[in-house]
Amino acid sequence: MSDIASRNIHQHLLSLLDGERARFRVIEHDAVGKCEAVSELRGTALGQGAKALVCKVKGNGVKQHVLAVLAADQQADLGKLAAHLGGLKASLASPAEVDALTACVFGAIPPFSFHPDLKLIADPLLFERFDEIAFNAGLLEKSVVMNTEDYLRIARPALVAFRRTV
Repeated sequence: MSDIASRNIHQHLLSLLDGERARFRVIEHDAVGKCEAVSELRGTALGQGAKALVCKVKGNGVKQHVLAVLAADQQADLGKLAAHLGGLKASLASPAEVDALTACVFGAIPPFSFHPDLKLIADPLLFERFDEIAFNAGLLEKSVVMNTEDYLRIARPALVAFRRTV
């Protein structure tokens, strides 16, 4: 069993970034739930936002929780995510599962997995357009803007293209 529920995720994240000498800054802002609104408050482009979705993948003997991270101006194709992991379908996790796996509320989840049962996957487009990414840092009213290379070095997500394409 993970000790995730006892952690202050915001402080844990900042300690990790400090310890790894990441280039980042913390921005305090009003607690808003929409990607467009929070990017405006941060002063960042919508595409810099790292949207973190807690998903569950099932089928073909697969049962895996995933923290799926993509640019905030994109939509997830959960079928692509499921196929990458060998599953048949993927869906968003329930609020109880999100709480158990992240100790965060919807919208506050940083793009880092601190739970051993939560696999971190990120869509590569998030890292191709900007030198910095932005995300809510465990709290709805605090964000981190950090260097993209530092994020990739520290978080080490599996890079999988799972955004919806037209």
